[in-house]
Amino acid sequence: MSKHKVLLAGESWVSTSSHIKGFDQFATATYHTGADELLAALKDGPLDVRFMPSHEAQTHFPQTLEAMQEYEAIVLSDIGANTLLLHPDTWIKSKPTPNRLRLLRDYVREGGALLMYGGYYSFQGINGGARYHKTAVEEVLPVSCIPYDDRVEVPESFKPVVTGPSDHPVLTGLGTDWPALLGFNEVVLKEGAEVLATVSTDYGSMPLLVAGTYGKGRTLVWTSDVGPHWLPPEFIAWSGYKTLFEQQVLWAIGQE
Repeated sequence: MSKHKVLLAGESWVSTSSHIKGFDQFATATYHTGADELLAALKDGPLDVRFMPSHEAQTHFPQTLEAMQEYEAIVLSDIGANTLLLHPDTWIKSKPTPNRLRLLRDYVREGGALLMYGGYYSFQGINGGARYHKTAVEEVLPVSCIPYDDRVEVPESFKPVVTGPSDHPVLTGLGTDWPALLGFNEVVLKEGAEVLATVSTDYGSMPLLVAGTYGKGRTLVWTSDVGPHWLPPEFIAWSGYKTLFEQQVLWAIGQE
């Protein structure tokens, strides 16, 4: 049985540090990925996930509708709009290149599945830097982005509140007692969207898991993380971790 091809773009970063030891100092750089746990969980299931780290996506993310349509679903996770808008040919060489946010809109309209997962560079992001507000990607999502820093840090943690029916394909077998989370991106629900889970009432029952449609395609958002720091180790160890994210993608591609 063939697997469903999925592209997961984002979830990587480089950190630099300065070390000062008396008179002397030196700098180091380290590379990190944030989807290791998710990729490991999905490895042996029905999804064939290609992971494209953020620094690769700037150049290699598909630049044509046909190339996008090689995937049944595309997931954007912690990757800002600028990475997809500013191909090196445009940023460095001042050459016109395709607008990949508009291509993603066309991809969904023609039947593709688009999912966005939360993080510091998802939706509008830290200091408003993710910049999906008023873009073609926001147009297709079941939620709207707020036009400023949308992070809601919850250091005391909150328990998700399942609001969708237990027999919904995304929620099947998951029950209602999910592990706690440590934060999320604030978004605004669009008319006609289906809310499957929210954050706690202490934080206004804002959207956590929302499904929708656009044209012939389906869209879905999860406004928290897929791994640390908003998603603690206890969530990753939860028996429903793999099921939750696997069923999200399968629903989005119409394989519920």
